[in-house]
Amino acid sequence: MSNLIPIEVIKERIFFIRGERVMIDRDLAELYGVETKQLKRQVRRNIDRFPEDFMFELTKEEYDVLRRQFGTLKRGRHAKYPPLAFTEQGVAMLSSVLNSNRAIQVNIAIMRTFTRLRKMLATHAELKKKIEEMEEKYDKQFRVVFEALRQLLEADEKPKRKIGF
Repeated sequence: MSNLIPIEVIKERIFFIRGERVMIDRDLAELYGVETKQLKRQVRRNIDRFPEDFMFELTKEEYDVLRRQFGTLKRGRHAKYPPLAFTEQGVAMLSSVLNSNRAIQVNIAIMRTFTRLRKMLATHAELKKKIEEMEEKYDKQFRVVFEALRQLLEADEKPKRKIGF
């Protein structure tokens, strides 16, 4: 059960909305193996566990942006109500609301993915800082090398455009 869901599958379902990394209720329900309606029902029954910094409802504009990312709408796949977005803390709280063995295992995988993303971002920032420090130390003959490294780091920061439909 420890490799229930590959980290890549989880990473694809983490979005950056309102300055937070969040997961959408529909994706979480699918990972947990429950209906979105059931997940939302459990959250509403335990709404005190989900303050605004744990969960929020998307605005119509945010939802429209997400819908465009999903591509063609499929019948029954997209709700007529805006979805709920859960921050990392909100996802952790879901494990206490959805009390099944699968929910616990999926939650552990999601928490590990959030942690791995945080480490990757921190490492990237540290690497950039170290290169800048080294650049100040060394003379002009290494300037070309540092410029190439800086371009590589900045290329990683730019969002890549999806190709295809």
